[in-house]
This record gives sequence, structure tokens and C-alpha cells, in this order.
Amino acid sequence: MTQTAVITGGAGGIGAAITARLAADGFRTVVLDTADPEIRPDRFVQVDLSDAEATRAVTADLVATESVTCLVNNVGIVAPGPLEAVDLDEFDHLFHVNLRASLICAQAFVPGMKAAGSGRIVMNTSRVTLGKEQRTLYSATKGAAQAMARTWALELASSGITVNCVAPGPIGTAAFWANNPPDAPLTRQIIDKVPLRRMGQPEDVANAVAFFCAAASGFVTGQTLFVCGGVTVGLGGA
Repeated sequence: MTQTAVITGGAGGIGAAITARLAADGFRTVVLDTADPEIRPDRFVQVDLSDAEATRAVTADLVATESVTCLVNNVGIVAPGPLEAVDLDEFDHLFHVNLRASLICAQAFVPGMKAAGSGRIVMNTSRVTLGKEQRTLYSATKGAAQAMARTWALELASSGITVNCVAPGPIGTAAFWANNPPDAPLTRQIIDKVPLRRMGQPEDVANAVAFFCAAASGFVTGQTLFVCGGVTVGLGGA
């Protein structure tokens, strides 16, 4: 039986690496995103995941046409800024994209996973849940995703569905370099503080996601795996 994985925000960066890795592992891949994918999945659906009704419509169609056994809630956007500058419109937008879309997708696909007696949900969160300046909204959404995943893990365990989180950082994506210019002294400090002395790559995150998606990982649930080059062991700044 073909295993189908839905990857939100799978068009580029980490999402594209996850799509490629799961395809290599034998999954049929379905990408939900606004932009054309860098890595061609088996199926691409263009959708604005901040739009609840559009997301519900897309997931309803997928439920009717695909046997989704794996959901990777990867989509995420960042709105850097200090506490005093937090904008309430950005608050709503980040929570709608980074968190609400995950809930809508899970609600759509979990019944099918329950019927199959197994399933995998992986949330792509971030090491910023442990604290980082200028990330009030991003850390709030990703922290909420980790807390939500732990709740789901308990609720869904008896149905053979595991729910885990991968928390990257720092990873050399276009989004990272947009928020951390390569020639900026602060960026150099970030890299120098990584114990492994290098930036992570999208493939590093994809490897961790693939572990949680694998059939052989069925006894691991409710966990968060930091893919951070050792930063979370004790060094900050990434």
C-alpha cells in the first residue's frame, strides 16, 4: 500500500528538502503551498494556508482522493521585531499560518489515519521556543505547536498515530539569510556559537522528519528533536 505524505509549505527551503526525502523513502508526496515547488511532488495544490476556508476545501478534496498516512506541518513564516513593535495584524497572520493551518490539516486527516490504525504527524517548530530576541510572535506560534503536539500524542496514541516535533536552528535557508544578512557581525556570531561550527542544511531537518515518519518509529511519540548543531545544549544566539 502506497504511503501518502502531505507537506504544508513544501515548495521551497526545508519543505522542499522534506518532500525530496520522503519521496526517496517511498512516500507519495502532496505539497500544499502558494508558490510552485522547487522539487516536483507527486501532487501540488496551490493554496493560501492563512485562509481557513480555502484550507478546509483543499483538505476535504484530499481526504476524498488520497489515503493520507503522514502529515508534515512544515509551513511557517517569521515576523522579527521587539516586543514593543509587535503588530496585532501580524499576530493574527502568524497564528493563522503557523498554527491554525496545522489544526485544520490534522482534523481533516486524522479520521483516515484512525481508520487505517496508524499514522504520522510531524510538526516543524524551531529552537526559538527556548528563547530568542526579536521573535515574540514566531516563538509563540512554534511553542504553541509543540504544546499542541504533546496533547495530540496522548489523544491519538491508542489509534497508532504518533505526533512529534522537529525543531531546527540555525538552518541556511533563504528565510534565514533574509533575516540574518551573511556579512552582518551578528550573523557571524550566530554561526560561531554553533558547537558543530557550521550552519545546518535543509537536508539535516529532512532526515529528522523522515525518522519520525518511518513505520519503524512507531514507539516514539510526543517528542521534540532539536536539529541545531548543539546550540540547545547550552549555547544561545542562534
